[in-house]
Amino acid sequence: MAASALPLAAAPLKVDPARLSIDVKLLSSDAFEGREPATRAEKRTVLYIIDRMKEAGLQPGGTVVQGRRGWTQDVPLAKFSIAGPLTLSLTVGGRSQTLAQGQQVAIRAAQTNIDQVAVQNAPLVFVGYGVEAPERKWDDFKGIDLHGKVAVVLVNDPDFATGVGDFGGKAMTYYGRWTYKYEEAARRGALGMLIVHDTAAAAYGWATVVNSNADAVYDIVRTDPAQTHVPIEGWIQHDVAVALFKQAGLDFEALAKLAQTREFKPVTLGGATLNAAYRVKHEVVMSKNVLGRLPGTTKPDETLIYSAHWDHFGIRPADASGGDRILNGAVDNGTGVAALLELGRLFGSAPRTARSVVFIATTGEERGLLGSEYYATNPVYPLETTVADINMDIMGVYGPTKDVSTFGSAENTLLDDLVELARVQGRSYTPDPSPEAGHFFRSDHFSLAKRGVPALSFSPGDDLVNGGVSAGRAHREDYFVHRYHQPGDEWTPSMDFRGEALDVKLVYNLGRKLATSGWPQWSAGNEFKEIRDKSQSQRH
Repeated sequence: MAASALPLAAAPLKVDPARLSIDVKLLSSDAFEGREPATRAEKRTVLYIIDRMKEAGLQPGGTVVQGRRGWTQDVPLAKFSIAGPLTLSLTVGGRSQTLAQGQQVAIRAAQTNIDQVAVQNAPLVFVGYGVEAPERKWDDFKGIDLHGKVAVVLVNDPDFATGVGDFGGKAMTYYGRWTYKYEEAARRGALGMLIVHDTAAAAYGWATVVNSNADAVYDIVRTDPAQTHVPIEGWIQHDVAVALFKQAGLDFEALAKLAQTREFKPVTLGGATLNAAYRVKHEVVMSKNVLGRLPGTTKPDETLIYSAHWDHFGIRPADASGGDRILNGAVDNGTGVAALLELGRLFGSAPRTARSVVFIATTGEERGLLGSEYYATNPVYPLETTVADINMDIMGVYGPTKDVSTFGSAENTLLDDLVELARVQGRSYTPDPSPEAGHFFRSDHFSLAKRGVPALSFSPGDDLVNGGVSAGRAHREDYFVHRYHQPGDEWTPSMDFRGEALDVKLVYNLGRKLATSGWPQWSAGNEFKEIRDKSQSQRH
């Protein structure tokens, strides 16, 4: 459809910033206890979302049980927790050094359905970025046998430091994600893997690592989890790793630089071994995706999805600091849920579209996109006739912006339409300012994108009407350093939701177009285009 023919709302859209603020304030209040899946906080959260969807005029959009469609989709999750004390130490040159959980390392509970981790004197091997990419003629492993060993790897991918090379320059590829690195370790039979933390390369600080990994972790229920996970998964602080290499007679910085090249070969940390002991509690718990739906008038079997995750990290374990323990998740992702609910109200009060519109509040995003992954493998509505997914994760709370953006690169015609509709609003498009952070792989739209569904994750721009780009970038950096996945992510009266209100209008108009006609396409050469093209015959 030509840009000039993009259909806008028939009447001026009314989005009240105060209503967005109220939703964020309530969802991120201490009463919701950080919205951890499979807790009493989940029940409160799910009921709140359902009530607001009903008020918006939506219909139940979840799974059908006993002939009736409900509001939810059950999502079974495997939950793993470290039970009892964790003891971890390094032995280098015969000398033992204890590692403190949360301070020097952040060890995740083993996700391989074992009851206990008991490791003594496991050799440590540095394997660069831990990447094997045949299409890029890249292999960090060079045939090394990792059975019984713990691999040490760098975060991100080999191009991060220089910004040039075979992995997209500064833009992170999936090879740079920690999830890929653990998966590769499992494929090679390693005993464990430690990722060396670096704030710039990871795109978040150590506090975020600890809050995201050192308590309970979740996964989808797997028949053979050892194909995806190794018994010891975790992160090690950069300075601790540098000291470890030095004690083993190695130059960390020199090896890290060598790891940026194809000439790199694995290096055993001579005389360095890891010892670990802790019990693991593992269980299957039930969580829920929440789905509201407005059936289409003439093409009800074709579906547009809006998505936003409702979950966060709950209440962190008590520590000596005695500080705030609730990870409230106001911006991440109370703002996305608020936008989802407001979009439901806008569609619910407007004339119905030809296609159906589904609003999904997903669970388990913070634990690895688990709710969206479950939906994508068990779709309530066929993916072949799913028009697109517009995802909202971390919306703006600093006022209106002159531009808009996306998390990661959306290489599809959805982006073209977003850019044009932003122009109609008098706004420009700015590409993701932090492509090295790998945002495209870190939010729920990725679960559908990798199965061929055109998708993007909307991001507010940084060019603030009041303050410009410098103020917007300062707010972004401050948030990711001091509040992201930390207790400081709370609602405050100073938050300005006028920008989110403007953004909701934009993504509403984008969705209105998609729910009317046309099929978005992936750009030529995109890795998801071939998957989508295979189901072309099912779309008319």
